[in-house]
Amino acid sequence: MEMNSPAPHRRPLGQILIAQGVISEDQLRIALLEQMKSNQPVGKLLVSLGFITEATLRDALGESLGKKSVDLSHAIIDPAALRLVPQDLAKRHRLLPLDYDRARHRMTVAIADVNDIVALDKLRALTHDDLQIDTVLAGESEISRAIDQYYGHELSIDGILHEIETGEIDWRSLAATSDEYSQPVVRLIDAILTDAVKRDASDVHFEPEQNFLRIRYRIDGLLRQIRALHKSYWPAMAVRIKVMSNMNIAETRAPQDGRISLNISGRLVDFRVSAQPTIHGENVVLRILDRQKGIVPLDQIGLDDPQLDQLKLMIARPEGIILVTGPTGSGKTTTLYSVLNHINEEGINIMTLEDPVEYPMSMIRQTSVAEAAKLDFANGVRSMMRQDPDVILVGEIRDADTAEMAFRAAMTGHQVYSTLHTNSSIGAIPRLLDIGVLPDIMAGNIIGVVAQRLVRRLCPHCKKPYQAESHETRLLGLADDVPPLTLYRASGCEHCEYQGYRGRQAIMELLRMDADLDELIARRATMREMKRAALDKGFRSLAEDGLRRVREGSTSLEEVARVVDLTERM
Repeated sequence: MEMNSPAPHRRPLGQILIAQGVISEDQLRIALLEQMKSNQPVGKLLVSLGFITEATLRDALGESLGKKSVDLSHAIIDPAALRLVPQDLAKRHRLLPLDYDRARHRMTVAIADVNDIVALDKLRALTHDDLQIDTVLAGESEISRAIDQYYGHELSIDGILHEIETGEIDWRSLAATSDEYSQPVVRLIDAILTDAVKRDASDVHFEPEQNFLRIRYRIDGLLRQIRALHKSYWPAMAVRIKVMSNMNIAETRAPQDGRISLNISGRLVDFRVSAQPTIHGENVVLRILDRQKGIVPLDQIGLDDPQLDQLKLMIARPEGIILVTGPTGSGKTTTLYSVLNHINEEGINIMTLEDPVEYPMSMIRQTSVAEAAKLDFANGVRSMMRQDPDVILVGEIRDADTAEMAFRAAMTGHQVYSTLHTNSSIGAIPRLLDIGVLPDIMAGNIIGVVAQRLVRRLCPHCKKPYQAESHETRLLGLADDVPPLTLYRASGCEHCEYQGYRGRQAIMELLRMDADLDELIARRATMREMKRAALDKGFRSLAEDGLRRVREGSTSLEEVARVVDLTERM
């Protein structure tokens, strides 16, 4: 790896390594004396002297140069990028193509010397000089190993499947912790995970049936079958996934959980893995946690200006509890992370208790609940109260003990965030009553409740306009004699894989508590009474927010009706 002189405003490599406690001043002095004799980069000398590893050098050099660094031993390479760059060019300039975005004509390249202008010019020349290149830093030996590993092997799913059909599986190499890329099953799992990430899937399902293996991706909230393979492939594939996620490969009769971290297309992606025994074999589901997409700015979560102002007023309150409700997969975690990111600053201590932690956040103390350590939500909050927190996030209020601790924290000067599984914001009140929270405790301590769902966005390339019919006009709350209204419905094209939709957006309702609602809660008023009081103050329901999206043309009436009950409006 080349050590180029850092820019004047960058900290020197040696100072970074000393500050990290990796080397001593004496070790740096020895390396500098050797540099006077050999004229080699000081970073390379520190490695050759055995003071640091190449991985340590890579990360420190990345910090010094202000560049991202990548661990190629946990990276998955895009076959399209490999096809564009000849192996001899990659070897000569110590670089490895990681990802190629055809639509944006952009390539991500791992390189040992980020100042190798000749290498970048040659890459652009391969694609008529208009290629946009993003570089990340990697170690020389890492790149050399990766070039030998990836070049010369079939990396497409169809090609790998053909290779499996005509060859034999080396079970010993599958059970090894190292990546044996000569094994097609290893490449097959990598190819499937890469494909899922590139298609913006949230989950990958491996579902064994009696005679075949079904592979499905959850894309935009709906499962879609991608492949059906012969069942004989599955045992080797399951072993490979278990090895990657540190599961017990010999255990097939009990549920297991694991986690995988990979670098895909130049970015770090985590997979939460769950294996469940079924009558036809182990069912494995991987939840994709893409850190690049993890934190959405608060003003981009889908609220219009009045809603955003309401939410900001809620989170400006110094104490009390804010709840986010909705079914699994409705975006509650994304909303909570956006709020925490918005309020995160040096002057406050934010602590979270999650099951599990999905996205690491800087300056926030995050803890996963753990059955092995007997740490549940209630015990975790009790412990956090002794950590001088200003803000506490409790992943979910599931029982009376957790609810008691969450409200106790809210009543003692803390701002508390949590989630509930209810169908609406107003439905959070009877749910808390069922759990065992007293009305007098709720009244005055709940700042507000956010309920949300995710609806699919119409593909902008193929959505089709049409004139709204009379029953649709009534659903939208418009009179029959209004001028014809243009709505849009799904069609399908190559941009959306012929689904008619691409991506999702949130629809939300915000219930901000006030003295009148607190009084209704204290006297156990019905949901109907509370909703009427909220509507009098401008409350907008999930259905109304969904229909706002329909009028905007960003989604269809059919899609909103799929996730929200519109029958009351008929």
